[in-house]
Amino acid sequence: MASPGLSRRRFLGLAAGVGVAAAGARLTSTRIALPARVRSRLGSSQPFTLGVASGDPLPDRVVLWTRLAPDPQAPGGGMPPEAVPVRWEVARDERFAHRVAHGTARARPDDAHSVHVDVHGLEPAHEYFYRFVADGSDSPVGRTRTAPAGGANRRLRFAFASCQDYEDGYYTAHRHLADEDVDVVLWLGDYIYESNKSTAVRPHEGPEPVDLDAYRRRYATYKVDADLQSAHAAHPWIVTWDDHEVDNNYAADRSQRDDQPVDAFRARRAIAYRVWWEHQPVRLPPPDGPDYRIYRRLAFGDLANIHVLDTRQYRTNQPCGSPVDIGSPCPEQDLPDATLLGAAQRRWLFGGLRRSTARWDVLANQVMLTPVNFSPDSANPILDFDGWDGYKIEQAEVIEALGSLPRNGVVVTGDIHSSWATDLVAENAPGTTPRPVATELVGTSITSTFPLPNVLDAAVKNQPAIRYVDGHAHGYVRCELTREALHTDFRYVAAIDTPEATITTGASFVVEDRRPGPRPV
Repeated sequence: MASPGLSRRRFLGLAAGVGVAAAGARLTSTRIALPARVRSRLGSSQPFTLGVASGDPLPDRVVLWTRLAPDPQAPGGGMPPEAVPVRWEVARDERFAHRVAHGTARARPDDAHSVHVDVHGLEPAHEYFYRFVADGSDSPVGRTRTAPAGGANRRLRFAFASCQDYEDGYYTAHRHLADEDVDVVLWLGDYIYESNKSTAVRPHEGPEPVDLDAYRRRYATYKVDADLQSAHAAHPWIVTWDDHEVDNNYAADRSQRDDQPVDAFRARRAIAYRVWWEHQPVRLPPPDGPDYRIYRRLAFGDLANIHVLDTRQYRTNQPCGSPVDIGSPCPEQDLPDATLLGAAQRRWLFGGLRRSTARWDVLANQVMLTPVNFSPDSANPILDFDGWDGYKIEQAEVIEALGSLPRNGVVVTGDIHSSWATDLVAENAPGTTPRPVATELVGTSITSTFPLPNVLDAAVKNQPAIRYVDGHAHGYVRCELTREALHTDFRYVAAIDTPEATITTGASFVVEDRRPGPRPV
């Protein structure tokens, strides 16, 4: 929380400013002076047009991010082709009267002049404020929070969100997310959309990106949005990707619909991964090719482990050669080597679950794990081949692994542009009653639309594992974890075709300790 006398909304107003003179004294003694040739090329431009962000919190550290881009759509963001020093500062208060850490990083042209600073020596479960300084310009102020130390069982408040197609609407949901009292945000994929629509609320800046400069321009289009910047500035994020960061429905080395040679697509994938890293507050080294491990695990005391998955890079191709996302069952779903995780990530996940002593294990997951028939006719099912239903054996293994936990397994998911609360049911021996062994919560999109929302009501009403579904609304999901329960609120904005919209809670659920499955409240 902000310090006494400074409301959350007032903090966000200060943070959104280019400078922080109104928030406290300017630290003129710590100015970074750029070489004259650099200053002459920048002129009076503000370099922090893409905002600030923090992420991957640990008990004693957090990653801080920014990128210098005085002209975000210009080649190189309008920066000269040389490294630039950037000062960073961390304080206990928003006025920076009590600094606890500072230093200088170098924004390099090979990294699009982005800066990733892993600040060490912080206190667990503590709120901090941060900013960057470069040649007379202060960045917006960001607020972040470290994770609790091992042994702690304090509550954890988090939100999760995904799927923010810029062309589909405005990011009013992010403005409301910035106002939420949460410790961390889980971003579950589709931060950008690579494709363009024939009609758009807000058109993209250019054609579909395939090269380095074009992907950087696409991220700049998204990053300059003030509401997205406010959500990043207000909370640390834990970020993973899905498909649109590269190419819709891609599977490992195979492009959408197999319309590119493997070598060409791997080259595009390498570029997309590089630019994703340049624009995210992640504790990861920069990628140097098309293979890049981003799956990782973060602990929040003894209360929760968050297992961040990558279900896109290592998967086998969607089964049955389906030209669309969904189709009728076919034998390829049951192939023993069909995988979303790949062998190495599967060993990492299952090993982490086996060793876990946390009260809650949360999978930050991209595509829906719950088996779903999208047809109202149970005799003629329609399945989502791009989700776990296209990989039935591994799907059952993951659900079984969650059911083997001594406490609680929860999956939080994005991708499908609709909201769900479901039981995860393990395969049962013949003659036994199916029972839930874990819970899945699927969040709707920030803006991306679900094409046939009315289909869901008819399709799922006879599927008892599905406790709730909504295909009409947009927003995010807010959660609170304690030792006793997980409380969940589905938060929906009134509209996405206008910059101004209110937000309400559309549905709420509770999952009690050692009682898997969501129950409405």
